[in-house]
Amino acid sequence: MLTIGLIGGIASGKTALAEALQRVAFAQRGAFVIRGDAIGHDVLHKPEISKALIDRWGDGVFKP
Repeated sequence: MLTIGLIGGIASGKTALAEALQRVAFAQRGAFVIRGDAIGHDVLHKPEISKALIDRWGDGVFKP
């Protein structure tokens, strides 16, 4: 299986490119996009993960 990773800074177009590839090329060939940011944000909502982060870096870790 071929794996392609998109990397870059904030607002560099990774999501836009992934969505374009999904629509045009990937879907036609049975491939899919895994969104690491979405997975990471979901994990942060797990109580054991948020507790571990707060224990390590303090209450401010989830504040703006």
